[in-house]
Amino acid sequence: MRLKGSPSLIRFGNRSTKMRKRQVVLRREEPPRSSSTNSSLTSRSVRYAECQKNHAAGVGGYAVDGCREFMASGEEGTTAALTCAACGCHRNFHRREVETEVACDCSSPPPFNGA
Repeated sequence: MRLKGSPSLIRFGNRSTKMRKRQVVLRREEPPRSSSTNSSLTSRSVRYAECQKNHAAGVGGYAVDGCREFMASGEEGTTAALTCAACGCHRNFHRREVETEVACDCSSPPPFNGA
């Protein structure tokens, strides 16, 4: 059993290779600077979780392969980066999780809206 956060060990014949998890930042949004001194930075990261490909769809059944997390089989920017090293499926078959983080550098506290 592999613990979450630990690298996977993949065997190729007599060799073994460690696969490291990778997060991809899609884009960073920074609002245009205005006269106020408040600024915020939004970053989104995407993680691909378990494989949801139905391998028994051709015979009218439902069976998934049990792959728990997408691991790219190639370097970023290559077509191999879209294929999972664990199950061989395309990245689109894996459940997509988007995490959004907003960092705010506020020089003054937000206004109080008390009743």
